[in-house]
Amino acid sequence: MNMREIAQRAGVSSATVSRVINGSAAVNEETAQRVRAVLDAVNFIPNPSATTLKYGRSKTFGVVVPDLSNPFFSEFLVNVEDELVQIDHELLLTSVRDEEGLVRSIRRMLMRQVDGAVLMGSEYETQAIEPLLLRRISLVTIDRRVTQAGCSDVAIHHEAGFLQAVAHLKALGHRRIGYVGGISGMQTSTLRAEAFRHAIREAGLAYHEDLVREGDYRIGGGEAAARSLMQIADPPTALLHANDMTAFGTALGIHRLGLRVPDDVSLVGFDDISLAQVAYPPLTTIRIPIRELARSCIKALERTKQENCDTPGRQFSVPTQLVVRESTAPPRKTKRKAPSSRSSSI
Repeated sequence: MNMREIAQRAGVSSATVSRVINGSAAVNEETAQRVRAVLDAVNFIPNPSATTLKYGRSKTFGVVVPDLSNPFFSEFLVNVEDELVQIDHELLLTSVRDEEGLVRSIRRMLMRQVDGAVLMGSEYETQAIEPLLLRRISLVTIDRRVTQAGCSDVAIHHEAGFLQAVAHLKALGHRRIGYVGGISGMQTSTLRAEAFRHAIREAGLAYHEDLVREGDYRIGGGEAAARSLMQIADPPTALLHANDMTAFGTALGIHRLGLRVPDDVSLVGFDDISLAQVAYPPLTTIRIPIRELARSCIKALERTKQENCDTPGRQFSVPTQLVVRESTAPPRKTKRKAPSSRSSSI
């Protein structure tokens, strides 16, 4: 059944049916309800391609994430989709690992005529996203900490969580606190490393450069860091991490050295993905409220879309908060024996 037949049944014009389908406020509620009743009765499903061709709007938002194998991004996408359902929009997902992949993803979004895009990452150069800006497609970046015409940003307030985490470890009695970071050169890695250093200074503790290692946001990077850190002459009694996956890798490396968490070393992650609650021991971590992050991204996208794309974008932010579980405890009172590098299964 087409819109003309729907209009005849509802006693309105085809234009009115179209407005109701597209959520226009130009139709009074009584008429809109009558039209919706007919649409429901005949199980009418509008053709999104026709809507895109007619109005130049696809009711689709693109989302670019850097690594779908990381559970944080999967959980973020679930929440983004929940938010989009509330505003009757669809999700176009792309995953990219480099600049070339981003260019391909942007071309795909342009072909689909997305109404806006969320770029989950801070490493995008303006030149790569320029085609979207030139076509006046609203953009939202995460942790890029830069806004421009038509492009807003949602910043994650890393500092608060790190301050709470270091204060927690200090209260337990830890003084030699180390850090396993992210990939060198990435802005997110830099922001979290700076937040760690700031938290150490604010707590009145010494910052030990020899207790800092680079990771890769994955289990392998955390395991390698643990092997390096826990075999030095005076190892850390506690470690903070750039994300939870790195902390899981550190826990694995510690286990394979014949040591225990938190008996030999306390661990604090960052993100609070669902797996953090079921890890053994359950992981103390700095929580990013993922639902609030998703909601802020869509709110920023909607606001940027509604405003003139020539006006500067806005800066939004979401907080972080420490969640204490069982991977942190007071340090040993007696000096432990140096571990032997051995391999074991979990």
